[in-house]
Amino acid sequence: MQNWMFGIAALAALAYLPLAGRPVGMVRSLLKTGSVALLALGAITGGAPLLALALALCALGDWFLSRAGDRAFLAGVAAFAAGHIAYMVLFLSRPASDPAALAGPLGLWIAAGLALVSICLAPALMARAGALRGPVLGYMPIILGMGMAALTLPMQGATALVVPAALSFIVSDMILATDRFLLPGDHSARRLAPYAIWITYWGAQAGFYLAFT
Repeated sequence: MQNWMFGIAALAALAYLPLAGRPVGMVRSLLKTGSVALLALGAITGGAPLLALALALCALGDWFLSRAGDRAFLAGVAAFAAGHIAYMVLFLSRPASDPAALAGPLGLWIAAGLALVSICLAPALMARAGALRGPVLGYMPIILGMGMAALTLPMQGATALVVPAALSFIVSDMILATDRFLLPGDHSARRLAPYAIWITYWGAQAGFYLAFT
């Protein structure tokens, strides 16, 4: 059952990709939300309730971010923050989770890289995010915490997908923040950003799904 769900979710994600850069629309919103909601349903049928919760919260965030306005954006940020917390609980509650791995070479290098990116990005967001700076800056340590929690899992077997998926999720959010708050309205990169955001984001969710089902 979960394999069928994954296949249908992947088709919905592919169908959404050409619409990623289009204006707000109901079909666009339904495809975006549905491609992750179907993964949540597959996780439920696969006996992975924490994964299902994280995916469902992210699907809710997708719905809000696909709509227009700052209120919808804030609701999306809140839903994704809750989804990342659910992912942290999922990662840290696995029997194979080992916080000591954070002190290993891989953990230290990735943690240093994430810290450096955050130090560079935070001041720019503080200057450009306006009334949204508080929620945006508050969201950053939550997603970074999700990335650090992923590093506690072994890079072998199915869980080898977790760290790449977490990093892909972080990259997706960094592109989103850069596109929304930092790039000028006529910058050429803004034409490509929605597609890069979607590929890295849905790829991350697919990686988590495959790792835990």
